[in-house]
Amino acid sequence: MSKQFAVIGNPIEQSRSPELHHAFAAKTGIDLTYSKRLAPLDGFDASVEDFFSHGGIGMNVTVPFKEQAFAKCQVLTERAQIAKAVNTLWVEDGVLHGDNTDGQGLVDAIHALDWSLNNTDILIIGAGGATRGVIYPLVQAGAKKIVIANRTLARAEQLVADLRDAVPQAELAAISLNDLAGEFDLVINATSASLSGDVLVLPESLQFTHAYEMAYGKPSSFIDQAQARNIPTSEGYGMLVGQAIESFRIWNGVKPNLKDFL
Repeated sequence: MSKQFAVIGNPIEQSRSPELHHAFAAKTGIDLTYSKRLAPLDGFDASVEDFFSHGGIGMNVTVPFKEQAFAKCQVLTERAQIAKAVNTLWVEDGVLHGDNTDGQGLVDAIHALDWSLNNTDILIIGAGGATRGVIYPLVQAGAKKIVIANRTLARAEQLVADLRDAVPQAELAAISLNDLAGEFDLVINATSASLSGDVLVLPESLQFTHAYEMAYGKPSSFIDQAQARNIPTSEGYGMLVGQAIESFRIWNGVKPNLKDFL
């Protein structure tokens, strides 16, 4: 009987996870079935318990349930503890485990582009959950300085205060979006600007050599501005595939090659 996996969210129709995991399974010869589960906004816990009580092996979690998943787990990986959000669930010895693979997905996507992260200065625009989830893996991969820019400076400063102890080997700093300036190896847009259609202005005083847009499939003024400067860019599809591959590895013990699926 094939192993059962699922992704849970609300809404869930847009999820690409089933097609990705079925593609990984075909490549690695693993027999699995991966489905979408729409949970009521007040029914996350019951839906997760139902899935695992009926023999489910692993579950991905998408919006708006990542924080609820974090609260529900009895065992958390270090990166999940730092992210304060969980996107990957499994049961081991009767205990619910949680991990956050988003940051590793970003790191693997950047490596698949043949961009180096070693000894880099990185600017991340936005101070929400997406940023919190990627700081630790970026530093583990070699980033030496990460500056977080946010419209509300206090939010970026709080994030830096929260994470500083988790990444003592790197320098973290916070700036206001109005003070964008300096030289960076990589700028990451972790805001929802491309999804909301907002324009993010990158001033001439901001110099950088690579640009990564976490969102994908939508026009991005961030990408447009970087390309106008002839800077190498990428949107977030690779990160989506990368986080899925990392979940697949946790559950199945095999890590497909990201480049095979881009």
